[in-house]
Amino acid sequence: MPPARTILFLQGPPGPFWSELADAAARRGARIVRVNLNAGDALAWRRPGALNYRGGLKRFRRWLLALVREKGVTDILYFADRLPYHRIAAAVAWRVGAQAHSVEFGYLRPDWLTLERWGGGAYSRFPSDPALFHPPGPAPEIRARYAHPFAVEALNEVAYNLAATFGRPLYPRYVSDKYYPVLFDYLCWAAKLARGGGRAARGVGAGVAGHLSGAFSFALVALQLQSDYQLRASAPYRHQADMLEEVVASFAAHAPEGMRLLVKQHPLDNGWEGWRRRVARIAGACGAGERVKVIDGGDLGRLIARASGVVTINSTVGVHALRALRPVKALGAAVYDAPGLTDPGPLDRFWAAPTAPDPETVARFVATLERETQIRGSFYDAEGRAVAAAAMAERIMAGRVGPLLDDDGGARPAATPRLRALRAARLRMRRG
Repeated sequence: MPPARTILFLQGPPGPFWSELADAAARRGARIVRVNLNAGDALAWRRPGALNYRGGLKRFRRWLLALVREKGVTDILYFADRLPYHRIAAAVAWRVGAQAHSVEFGYLRPDWLTLERWGGGAYSRFPSDPALFHPPGPAPEIRARYAHPFAVEALNEVAYNLAATFGRPLYPRYVSDKYYPVLFDYLCWAAKLARGGGRAARGVGAGVAGHLSGAFSFALVALQLQSDYQLRASAPYRHQADMLEEVVASFAAHAPEGMRLLVKQHPLDNGWEGWRRRVARIAGACGAGERVKVIDGGDLGRLIARASGVVTINSTVGVHALRALRPVKALGAAVYDAPGLTDPGPLDRFWAAPTAPDPETVARFVATLERETQIRGSFYDAEGRAVAAAAMAERIMAGRVGPLLDDDGGARPAATPRLRALRAARLRMRRG
């Protein structure tokens, strides 16, 4: 029998998964402690006995430290590791010798979830040295077992955020740290839908058909959500527009004549950033207006297969491209940015002579990623939630939350090698 553990649940993904994970851990002997930080947390939690924190963010560290010591907490669990309260929780866990575990959507999407020690992106403990990767095994299954309608995910997200917004009088000092205010975000989505998804889809089909037919050579740029913490915490750029200026200028100056650049928007982009307008302005200033195109939609797998290479900051699209053995240029802190995987050369050389990933290294990377950090399942499909909750509970109770093969020398969560490299890159950009 594993030793008894006391697990503190902070904020989780919207919906019932967090409570079901707590049930699975309790059935295995864990003591459960829950802290609600806003009314959305209270709505999502379906077990009795939760504590409510209604103080300010500045007092949260001292309050949480006292709670962790009082309850004998051995593990702190949170969804999205860079939320303000979760950053504090990781520091508290380190101070008292507890473990902190970050849950996220999976690197091997669409049918996987991530359970990772401390955090992801620049804060990930995943090894950057391929010598530490596991031997390759059977490739993880790509076919989705636990598909769910987008409406299910959207309903959970909307219910959580509206409860947190309109329930603010119950938690008046809560700090949400939202990139877009909730109601503004929803208004942007309403405006995007009103403009007509059908017209956008037809435009994508007409614009991409020539590229997929092989009539043009093209490189693909995968945009991320501007609100994504992977950009806010693990990228050297202040904004994706800064990345686009660098990438488009490099493409215009160094890409072979006749080559195109496709900039693919994230499927959940709310439309506020106006990527078509921004990219057109950037491309026009570089003299590449006819060679650079923004698309909103399209079959990602087919685009990757046809592309000469994929450029991204740290999107999981990079993992898909590596698995397809396409060259990848990572411009931010990414778990897959390692020798033998991503292109190591300068961006200017990537357009004409990209370095393809080594198939053996890719197989070992994927095997390590799956075994150390990935959980099969879903946040929103009932069967997928049950499978994922059981697997996560087993790993936590057994003390096997990976990655366990890190090469960080036991560094604090805020001092990993990736984070040091990211800080150096940001400093170079400010000076340059």
